[in-house]
Amino acid sequence: MILQLSQVACTRGGRLLFAGLSLALGPGGAALVTGPNGIGKSSLLRLAAGLIAPFEGHVVRSGRGALMAEDLALDLEKRLVDALSFWAKLDGGDQASARVVAALAEVGLAALAEVPVRLLSTGQRRRAALARVLAADAPLWLLDEPGNGLDAAGVAMLEQAIARHRAGGGAVLLATHQTLALPGAEPILLAERVPA
Repeated sequence: MILQLSQVACTRGGRLLFAGLSLALGPGGAALVTGPNGIGKSSLLRLAAGLIAPFEGHVVRSGRGALMAEDLALDLEKRLVDALSFWAKLDGGDQASARVVAALAEVGLAALAEVPVRLLSTGQRRRAALARVLAADAPLWLLDEPGNGLDAAGVAMLEQAIARHRAGGGAVLLATHQTLALPGAEPILLAERVPA
């Protein structure tokens, strides 16, 4: 398994968001998290990434994960290629530069490699965030609203990148309000808890 959640519960700000959630993602696997705003979709991805601890239950990951969240997490003053290279080098491997070049080409931003991140449009920033995930070369992708700010061509590019990742043995846990092609994904609907 690449990711396994066993009877996981999550609290934020003293409020129970969800409980009893179990999930197993192996190579090529995908799960699609949906639900209303504030229900815990982003928290579930952060929990799977190891950024927050579960209130109950266990999270097991084999290998690294790459998180694409609402926050861009790129230095706005650096050239795009340098901002991405910073993370790719932290992720390890001696092919960081080659991974960044390939990722920029895949998301259609190769021509903007020398442009400071602060000058990118909203859609270009979302593509840059996806490039960061691609350059990480991690088996687990954790994607939080990855289609936000993307035009139709950008959404198609995102869907193709996810399909290639899964076909190569990677797994994806994705939270979204948008309709995205994610064939065979396990649905996870987070719903409002009814007080007892």
